[in-house]
Amino acid sequence: MAAHNYANTSVEMVVYDDPLHVSERVAVAAFLAGYSGGTRTSYTTDLRIFTGWCHEHRLNLFSVKRAHLELFGRWMEQEGRMASTIARRLSTLSSFYKYCQIEDIIAKNPAANIRRPKVNAESRTLGLDRNELGALLVQAGLGDLRDGTLITLLALNGLRISEALNADIGDLSTERGHRTLAIVRKGGKHVTVPIAPRTGRALDLYIGERTIGPIFLGVEGGRMDRYCTDRMVKRLVKRAGIDKRISPHSLRHSFITAALDAGVPLRRCPRSSKPRGSQNHYALRPSEAKP
Repeated sequence: MAAHNYANTSVEMVVYDDPLHVSERVAVAAFLAGYSGGTRTSYTTDLRIFTGWCHEHRLNLFSVKRAHLELFGRWMEQEGRMASTIARRLSTLSSFYKYCQIEDIIAKNPAANIRRPKVNAESRTLGLDRNELGALLVQAGLGDLRDGTLITLLALNGLRISEALNADIGDLSTERGHRTLAIVRKGGKHVTVPIAPRTGRALDLYIGERTIGPIFLGVEGGRMDRYCTDRMVKRLVKRAGIDKRISPHSLRHSFITAALDAGVPLRRCPRSSKPRGSQNHYALRPSEAKP
């Protein structure tokens, strides 16, 4: 069978001409309606890839058996997907079919006992050391103003890429003489974070006379998306001469690692990345360890 690229990350679901697939699309839409933000985007992508695979194999979503899910997992392995990606997509399918079972769409969840790859609890995310981070910031500053500003925000403030891209100009403010940015964390929690002076200057220069709308704009004037950001980061990393597989999330990882190296207390660091060799998310420094 010829290889197909199902990794189209558009949030639109696969649309079929066959009316028999309408019930599938309704079930998928109802399942996704219970989620928002990055979780919904990830689930949408996972289900899009799986529905594409099923369509190629002439399978109806509601006739899928455990054996089909095992074959889907083997296909992802052959496509070179990481164990963590395969495990996440199978977990998404388990949640989807559990929903279908609860709603009496199917009698049994075919993914209930599916075998998933073992995933190391340590993060495999590669970060940048101080010299590499400095080289990346230099390259970012020499290029497009938008790209340089976004790299600065991620690298010097430790934001998740979704937090940065979802921020609007109206979320910027000043409190007690310090620039701040209101963002939405995972789980929909609204927080206000301080912005480094260098980041604040870059934001002001990039935003210019604009007063409303997204901070970071795409090529067509809409909100910049994470896939454009991923390509931009990889391009700048290559220009900086860094021989590592770096993603936007790697910059958050690098920020946290640099903060710990600089002596920032563990309790004051963001709590969701897990650099390699960490304990309880981050490697404990001697001064942080309990006697």
